[in-house]
Amino acid sequence: MQREQVKTGGCLCGAVRYEIDGPLRDIISCHCGQCQKTSGHYFAATATPKEHFHLTKDEGLKWYSSSGYAERGFCSECGSSLFWRMKDGSHQSILAGSLDGDTGLKTSHHIFVADKKDYYDIADGIPQYDTYPEDLKSG
Repeated sequence: MQREQVKTGGCLCGAVRYEIDGPLRDIISCHCGQCQKTSGHYFAATATPKEHFHLTKDEGLKWYSSSGYAERGFCSECGSSLFWRMKDGSHQSILAGSLDGDTGLKTSHHIFVADKKDYYDIADGIPQYDTYPEDLKSG
């Protein structure tokens, strides 16, 4: 994890805004079918401990229950995909593209690569997994 000063982010129209005042995990790129449908490609997400994440504006925020254990946060005004979280509150990911400005983060892993589409290759030399590895679940 990387420690930064306060980072901000939000949706395209500004109806959802947030601040992060703590460390950010490097990016994990998820190539699963649900992330493809939600984002139009694959998800690139970071995370921070929940005590460091603060919504500052949530007028447009809606949550979609995408499985029995997780839900996805998006702006109901502009349609921006913003978050993925466990329903039990144990984890929340933040889509990296929703952060304002440069992040200083790097992609560390690709997950669910067996589900990736055929129109692109993953050739960046970063570790790839067909599932979500146990050693990543703590981050």
